[in-house]
Amino acid sequence: MADYIVFETPRLILRRMTEADAPLIYALNSSPDVLQYLHEPELKDEADARRVITDIIMPQYSLYNLGRWAMIVKEGNTFIGWCGLKYRPELEEIDLGYRLMRQHWGHGYATEAALNTIKYGFDVLNLATITGRAHIKNIASWTVLEKIGMQYVKDEMVDDCPVKTYTLSKSKA
Repeated sequence: MADYIVFETPRLILRRMTEADAPLIYALNSSPDVLQYLHEPELKDEADARRVITDIIMPQYSLYNLGRWAMIVKEGNTFIGWCGLKYRPELEEIDLGYRLMRQHWGHGYATEAALNTIKYGFDVLNLATITGRAHIKNIASWTVLEKIGMQYVKDEMVDDCPVKTYTLSKSKA
């Protein structure tokens, strides 16, 4: 499993996902609270979750050496969600994203994971700019983007969803 670890923070391990994570992704993406501000449909079953992992998440690892990574709390080895970077060719950008199980909101995990993901993107992957977006009503999510130093750019519609867009350049990090 060590070869799947991307990096660690004081409280978290971020690692590549595998097909074995399908039940965890299904549980995460089946929560109405988690899906409240997302433009994605609810997953029907674990097979749907497995398809998301194999068709969307895992190809990013091999194609771009980045992706959405499972977020594990070291104490208890507990899956709490994901955080990571995704290349969006249609927008020609690297997108920072994070998603946590409802019971783990408000503990600083998203901020800790996102801040270290930005650092990894700039220091290890040598990315020039990273973009982050959050639904305009998801105050907690765009507050994380502000806490980690991202700069507000504009409100816009992306994927038919009203979002606040933020960016951070390596030169300003």
